[in-house]
Amino acid sequence: MRWLPRWGMVGCLALEWLALAVWIGGMIVLSGAVIPAVFNTFGGQDSGGMFLTRAFESYHRFVIGAGTILCVALWYRRWSGDPIIAVGRSEMIVLAVMVMIAGLIIAVLHPNAVALQAQAFATKDETARKAALEGLFRVLLPIRALYMLNLLLGIALIGIKAKRSLDRSGR
Repeated sequence: MRWLPRWGMVGCLALEWLALAVWIGGMIVLSGAVIPAVFNTFGGQDSGGMFLTRAFESYHRFVIGAGTILCVALWYRRWSGDPIIAVGRSEMIVLAVMVMIAGLIIAVLHPNAVALQAQAFATKDETARKAALEGLFRVLLPIRALYMLNLLLGIALIGIKAKRSLDRSGR
């Protein structure tokens, strides 16, 4: 029966790496490929902005799933007590900060930005529209910074996990 727990560990680690790939890879693809393509392809700011809003809402669903997988897998590894898959303090802290940042973006900042975007796009008066867009861009600036911080933390988490894997293989 020893194979069952071993496959549980393998599955747990594989799911963690997959979840990190989705979370981090999704942000890289969105910021490096989708955003430039949208603004270089779509006819207007309104249609491009709405498309990106929907794209980020879809990405958020993936982040929620990936975050859930990472938290459950971390709990499973910690609960197992197996030194081969031990959880370090730095790993727990980085993941906790990533999840809190994602929660702040998804639950608070993004809905606020969507409301401001809808207001700006619905306004016909050019002066009011310009003011609404400026308000939207003021909200988008910290959102972008938090996305990039989360990207860097995700890369750091990959480094932490890779270092732990190498440290274990050297023993």
